[in-house]
Amino acid sequence: MSEIRLLLVDDHPVVRAGLRAMLTDFEGITVAAEAADGGAALRELARLTTLGEQVDVVLMDLQMGAGMDGVTATAKIRSLPSPPPVLILTTYDTDADILAAVEAGASGYMLKDAPPEQILQAVMSAAAGQTALAPEVAARLMGRIRNPEPALSAREVQLVELLATGMSNRAIAKALFISEATVKTHLVHIYEKLGVDNRTAAISVATQRRIIRASGR
Repeated sequence: MSEIRLLLVDDHPVVRAGLRAMLTDFEGITVAAEAADGGAALRELARLTTLGEQVDVVLMDLQMGAGMDGVTATAKIRSLPSPPPVLILTTYDTDADILAAVEAGASGYMLKDAPPEQILQAVMSAAAGQTALAPEVAARLMGRIRNPEPALSAREVQLVELLATGMSNRAIAKALFISEATVKTHLVHIYEKLGVDNRTAAISVATQRRIIRASGR
């Protein structure tokens, strides 16, 4: 296996240290740099590029305190000239998180409780330009395809996330750059798909089905 150089992005130093120790135990894996959030990751990539040092895979957490989140950072990295693939490594497995990461351009999505060998294989797949999904994540995506009940679209999932924050229709419209009438149309479709008739019930069902994160996560 040729050398794979990683950029580790996680806001917990202990987690980064554990990942570094775990991954560098495997032959051919080198941690080129670390970052505590998405903004720091972008700066590290710029620094390494200036030095002529290659990054083959960015291993990216999703939620990183007050710093730039992983989805935003992924989109920014993927917009760079000749960007490295971004592999998400997180504890979150909701539809909202998975779809947001995929839409941002992530090459793969893994969970932090995966066995080391599974994470290594995902890193190798990402470095080779392939998609790498945790079995649980792949199952959720396949479930969306196979389920006879209509699944929420990515935009509808996004809207339910905003509903859960307590935002009004007007605020949601402003956040998504759509009209209030469009928000109301989306809500009609969301209620129909979830089998509910109000905002509170929609949030409850979406949380139970792991479409969105539970409040406080």
